[in-house]
Amino acid sequence: MMSFEYVIVALGFFAFCGGLIDAAVGGGGLVQVPALLHALPQHSLATVFGTNKLAVLLGNISSISGYLRRINIVWTLMLPTMISAFVFSFLGALSVSLIPKALMEYAVFVLLIAMAIHTFVRKDFGQHQGNLQHGRREILLGIFFGALLGFYDGVFGPGSGSILLFVFVRFFGFDFLNASASAKLINLGTFSAALLFFAPSGNVLWLAGGIVGLCNIAGSLTGVFLALRYGSGFIRIFFLILLLFLIGRMGLSLFF
Repeated sequence: MMSFEYVIVALGFFAFCGGLIDAAVGGGGLVQVPALLHALPQHSLATVFGTNKLAVLLGNISSISGYLRRINIVWTLMLPTMISAFVFSFLGALSVSLIPKALMEYAVFVLLIAMAIHTFVRKDFGQHQGNLQHGRREILLGIFFGALLGFYDGVFGPGSGSILLFVFVRFFGFDFLNASASAKLINLGTFSAALLFFAPSGNVLWLAGGIVGLCNIAGSLTGVFLALRYGSGFIRIFFLILLLFLIGRMGLSLFF
């Protein structure tokens, strides 16, 4: 049986790493959610997700403040995408109670593997800025992807930041830093919408979420600093190391 002190220290460490990774390259939830699932086995999936949303919202706000001072946001594209993501994230959160917790643990495990492969293969992802497009077609695409990923973030969440980053690079010509900052803005809406469901329904552990959130903020500020100063190379390597560790840890707990 793990002691309370061990649980807090372990959660704090993974929350810091999750915030650091999420601020730089996205996908921090793939570090933080498995840690919460492991540390809070007596609580429902909705409570784990609700507590995680509180923590990542705090970290997300801190990382956005760091990016906005250096990145020019394409607001004509971001605002409709944020609204769409906000609405569908709330709808996704309504569906959480319908999904078995055991199924989601296996889903997290598979996503960890998929994210590790994706990160290893795409070595030059988001390194160069193309021609930024934000006309009518791009706005409609933004609304579509905002709805799709907003719903996913509400019902599950881990990896949504990385998927958003990929969408902004692939479909809108953003570079890594602009895509990362823009993904944080969309996640600000999705995290807030999900909390509107989780908090009134009593599915947020405020003390645990606050402690994890403070560590997430520290990690987010560190991640923004490293991303702006050193680029994605260092974070990519750190991300892969943590993913490999968590894949091994979850694999042992699920199959042995």
